[in-house]
Amino acid sequence: MAYIAPTTKSTGTLITAAIWNADVVANEIAIYAGGLSIASQATGDVIVASSATQLGRVAPSTSGNVLTSTGSAWASAVPADSGRRNLLYNGEMRLAQRQTSVAGLGAAGGYFTTDRWRIHIDATAGRFTMAQIADGPAGFANCTKLSCTTADASIAAGEHLILGQSLEGQDLQQIKKGTASAEQLTVSFWVKGNASATYVVELYDADSNRCISKSFSVTTSWAKITLLIPADTTGAFDDDNATSLALHFWLHAGSTYSGGTLNDDAWAAVTQADRVAGISSFFDATSRTFFITGVQLELGPTATEFEHRTFGDELESCQRYYTRFSGVTNLSQYGVAEVASATKVRWAMWCPVEMRAVPTMTSAGTSFVIAWDRIGSVITNLALGVATTKIQSLTGTITSGTIGQAVTISAGAHTDTNISFDSEL
Repeated sequence: MAYIAPTTKSTGTLITAAIWNADVVANEIAIYAGGLSIASQATGDVIVASSATQLGRVAPSTSGNVLTSTGSAWASAVPADSGRRNLLYNGEMRLAQRQTSVAGLGAAGGYFTTDRWRIHIDATAGRFTMAQIADGPAGFANCTKLSCTTADASIAAGEHLILGQSLEGQDLQQIKKGTASAEQLTVSFWVKGNASATYVVELYDADSNRCISKSFSVTTSWAKITLLIPADTTGAFDDDNATSLALHFWLHAGSTYSGGTLNDDAWAAVTQADRVAGISSFFDATSRTFFITGVQLELGPTATEFEHRTFGDELESCQRYYTRFSGVTNLSQYGVAEVASATKVRWAMWCPVEMRAVPTMTSAGTSFVIAWDRIGSVITNLALGVATTKIQSLTGTITSGTIGQAVTISAGAHTDTNISFDSEL
């Protein structure tokens, strides 16, 4: 390795040497190593500048690790998975199969706009609008925006407002939670609001009732938040299709959840009062807004660049939990049915991907009709018959029909009809 003077290197500069002891003479080390001795190094170490005049070492550490930049230094780390890194769905808020905006929320929780993002709410008089809008930092076209429309100045103990996403245990086994080899996690996301505020992001283990929380600040400008989540050697995730891990953005909470000390150092059994201590209230004024996008949860201690997926890939992933068939033009077709009796039709609909579990069905719109030889009959009492994770059998009541006849199911002269299948967590 060639001699490098202190003035030619800066903190974080990679000096490199596979076996450097044989290449550097003692007096050169004394000149720019600040007393770092050759004896303290080992074969295979990588030498980096730890300051303007000192050297440091990065040991090979675990087999298979790579040298990773943290932004200001180098470290030995587990290499990023070349496959899907982000454990979350729709982190850039580009999908909203249900609706793009819903007002008057606050009386009950549920899924309303952006796919996979659920509202959890209880006991508050506050009301808000949830919308997918075309706003975001560079590289993101969309975000989820919450806008307070009714303030709640008197916060009851049990109140809360959470924007969250739940994940299946069978998709989380690589975290190795509950073992001596448990992995660290990193949460990163972009946020802004109408004014400064402090909120809390929580990871909740639904299998073992454990959690850890981290507070973050919001300002009026888009800012990227990166939070390190320590490994948890207690409580393994179940290997099934039920909720094992939930990511919660707490935006409002009463003393039941905020009256203690924030549990932000390590995973622990849930103590309700310690979940969100120090939180601001989203419902403190009708001017309050909260914007979020680019949400990523990944293995390891370093936040990598956001994993942008194609629209098709993201849609297919989200359709495992919710899929909607919508009439976009007059006479949009929903399938071919059989007249099962003089007043009943039945037909099958194939889901685009296999769903997480046998779904429930909802339908909406002005009317569905059957047609044959240009004769139509409005369908009423639309219901889900035999259901599986792949194929759904639907039935409906008609005014008249010929048993055994094949008919089409359509939206008639309307464009507001839809049929949805839901197997969300």
